[in-house]
Amino acid sequence: MLSADLGYQSIRLLVIAAPTTNPLTTPQSDPLVPQASIKRPLSPLEIKRIQTEITQLNQQAQVQLEEGKETEAFRLWYRELKLQRAIGKLAEIEALGRIGNIAWSNNLASDLQNISERLVILQQEILETKENNLQLLNSLGNAYQQVRNLDLAIAVYQQLLTQYPNDTNNQQNILETLGKLYLAKFDYRQAADSYNKLLNLLTSNKIELSQSEITTKKQNYLEQLAKIYDFYAQPNQAISIKEQLAEFYLKNQTQLEQLTELKISLAQDYQSLNKLKLASQNYQEAASLALSLQQLALASEALQKLGQLYQNSNQSEQALATYQQLIKIEQQTYNYYGLINIYDRLGQIHWQSHNYPQALTAFQKGLQLAKSLNYQVDYFNNQIKQVQQRINQSKLRN
Repeated sequence: MLSADLGYQSIRLLVIAAPTTNPLTTPQSDPLVPQASIKRPLSPLEIKRIQTEITQLNQQAQVQLEEGKETEAFRLWYRELKLQRAIGKLAEIEALGRIGNIAWSNNLASDLQNISERLVILQQEILETKENNLQLLNSLGNAYQQVRNLDLAIAVYQQLLTQYPNDTNNQQNILETLGKLYLAKFDYRQAADSYNKLLNLLTSNKIELSQSEITTKKQNYLEQLAKIYDFYAQPNQAISIKEQLAEFYLKNQTQLEQLTELKISLAQDYQSLNKLKLASQNYQEAASLALSLQQLALASEALQKLGQLYQNSNQSEQALATYQQLIKIEQQTYNYYGLINIYDRLGQIHWQSHNYPQALTAFQKGLQLAKSLNYQVDYFNNQIKQVQQRINQSKLRN
């Protein structure tokens, strides 16, 4: 799971009402904003008065919203946004993002649309006037995230990448954001591309980070890529990444518990590529490590998958030995359903090998547990009946 930490997993369908006038596109008129015929910068006193009014408007709007009066709340917020516009683009963009997030959280489709439209206009103005400074575009990208317009946010950050090709620290921040945005869109190919670029940045020796910070970030990027390639069903790439991760976990004794799950995942990747020897090796390593760490649930999982691998590849002796080891773990954890399943598998292996007395013993043990749980009793009775018939037939032939 790939999780994206941005909160976009819950995507809401907003039904847009009939077109209405966008309050943010009407001419700006406010008693606090000078209407001089010649455009001039606001004085410090004028800015202070506007900022004081903005604070009051926001507080009043919050109260109205808490009382369920969304229309009145946004009437106040729209006035705030126009006042923010008088202060400057950066202030307005940040306010649009903040208030847009409120609109999204409250499922207010028309207000969200109004704010999104204003952001698009601002983006056009920035491009036309070549105001492509990092702070302004970063703020715009963040605002697009807040109004959940991921495509426009991605476009802004991609633009930032091209404008600052030699600024590796900013490139790192932008690529991290892009990785999260692509994950939020379930675009695993682009997300993987972003995290691979981040790995390349770390090895370029151009990034201003301490060695410990580089190590931490590299591990994080590798973990993200491992998840992405799992979702993306790319076992070859996943194996390459997970083998590197395994080295990180081995070096850090506090992360050995994560290594167990990683080994199971690696084994599954190898198994999907029919590399059964490497798959069984990783299952065995996972089970051994899990037992040493008392991770009995993971030990059980590793041994179950290992037993199934042996069983499916007709390695009966190895499968039987694995299931016998698994019995001890399931007994230790009182997993009776798990025990029933194991006895069934043991019985099936012995049945296919024509070892009918051993098959009968396994099925009888399964039946004994099944009766105590009132679970699959008829199934085991039927299996026992079939085995006994074969045993009787063998006696008659002899």
